[in-house]
Amino acid sequence: MEYTVQKLSQLAGVSTRTLRYYDEIGILKPARINSSGYRIYGSAEVDRLQQILFYKELGVNLDTIKKIVTSPDYDGTTALREHHERLLDKRKQLDVLITNVEKTIAAAEGRTIMSDKEKFEGFKQKLIEENEAKYGEEIRSKYGDDVVNRSNEILKNMTPEAFERANRLADEILATLAEAFANGDPASDLAQKTAELHKQWLLHYWAEYTPEAHAGLAQMYAEDERFKAYYEKQPGMAEFLRDAIHIYTGAAK
Repeated sequence: MEYTVQKLSQLAGVSTRTLRYYDEIGILKPARINSSGYRIYGSAEVDRLQQILFYKELGVNLDTIKKIVTSPDYDGTTALREHHERLLDKRKQLDVLITNVEKTIAAAEGRTIMSDKEKFEGFKQKLIEENEAKYGEEIRSKYGDDVVNRSNEILKNMTPEAFERANRLADEILATLAEAFANGDPASDLAQKTAELHKQWLLHYWAEYTPEAHAGLAQMYAEDERFKAYYEKQPGMAEFLRDAIHIYTGAAK
């Protein structure tokens, strides 16, 4: 079965503009161009589009999707199994949120009592699933499954007060980083304060802190585009944070 851009867009529920854009960036090329100049897509392209949409549904950005599906080592069947596992995890997370809402309704109606910890269970689980989808492979590869699993358990069992403190620290890190970056010296007092704040934030999630692990994480921030995007409010900011943390941890020689 072959499809024009128009027919494939109708089949997949995406716009023709999206398909043309995918062609432009090289993530989904048509099988051929017919004599009338129309893009023609075959079964292989349909399968790739399905995979692209799976990854998008899981929150993966297009640059990363392109690297995955155009890799020589890419295996469609393996990818489907991974999609299946992630979607099951997403369903679990939705089940937790649904249960949370039902408990909240029951508590509001006076039919049950809901602890403060229970009120945040669904949101913490959502954060875990989002982090796994975006960064899980890299973090697990670097630090191992045990470390990541322990970190996830810490987050699940975190009190509402600690969860709020961690979120406030995250905001303070970004604000202090921006001020320190404007100064331009990663060894400055303000830059080192940023590194200290970052350590305090990590202590909310890590079972065990080491300067080496902190420095390694900072290096990943500068090298991986997904991590980098969070801190890169201005060009060079992620590298500046890395340098500040390397000075703070003694990794800079």
